[in-house]
Amino acid sequence: MNSHTPQSNPPSFNDLPKYVRVRSAPDAKFVMFDFAIGDSSLFVELVLPPASFAAFCVNNNVITMTVEQMHFNDEEEDKWRYGTKSTLVGNNHSEARSS
Repeated sequence: MNSHTPQSNPPSFNDLPKYVRVRSAPDAKFVMFDFAIGDSSLFVELVLPPASFAAFCVNNNVITMTVEQMHFNDEEEDKWRYGTKSTLVGNNHSEARSS
């Protein structure tokens, strides 16, 4: 995902896109969310009160992750959790998801 060439200057921190993915329910007491800078697949999980989350989003000029980015992150998380090869745990997980 590195779009700059060795001869060009890398983008400044403020120019990098900042992504969020909200994971909590809309009426939750706290907003649980993923936050990424520059690469939507490299994120941290954060929790803030709703008013603080709104201010955080404005201050960081965030972009909501696309469905494709969220799907990719979910698949990567499954690989870490269940492995990439077919295993008993992986098979049980796949069967549970399909039912």
